Order: sequence, then structure tokens, then C-alpha cells
Amino acid sequence: MTRTHLSVAGATALALVAGAGLAHAQTGHAGGQATAPAMEKCYGVALAGKNDCAAGPGTTCAGTSARDYQGNAWKLVPAGTCTAIRTPAGNGSLTPVSR
Repeated sequence: MTRTHLSVAGATALALVAGAGLAHAQTGHAGGQATAPAMEKCYGVALAGKNDCAAGPGTTCAGTSARDYQGNAWKLVPAGTCTAIRTPAGNGSLTPVSR
């Protein structure tokens, strides 16, 4: 190889390494995908028809709660916030409640 070939090869390698570093910096971590915040099921806080899923017996899934703050209907909320959510029917719960 000539000196010119070595310079071109070195510059190409440097560009590839720099590009990989830039891609890593833009994603924020090695996996290349953004991490979603931790979420938890919070019972008794969803409005009628606005639950995320599993509204108990007689319902199928998302959007099937029959009334506001139904105790067996849940909504996904940021982890650690559920029991601090206040509704006219009471606070949110990490487990189904009788309402």
C-alpha cells in the first residue's frame, strides 16, 4: 500500500468510528431505543369508557368501563403516583376496589 492508500483507509476508519459514536450519543444508550418510563396499573381513576384494559366481569378491555372511577377498571399511570391520585370517589389504588 502506498502512503495515499493508508491515509484514505485511516480517514475512512476514523469516519466510521465517529459516525458510530454520534449514533450512540443520539440514542442515549447502547440499545439504540429510548426507554419508556415505568408505569403501573391504577384502579378507580379512569373515567367511563376511558380505562386502559380489564374492567372486570362483563367487560372486554380498553374503553369498556361503564362509569367514572369504576373500582375494577384501571388506567396506566407513572409508577409511584397511583395512590396520590384523588378522585371524587376516593384515591387511586394498586388493586381493584369496591365502588
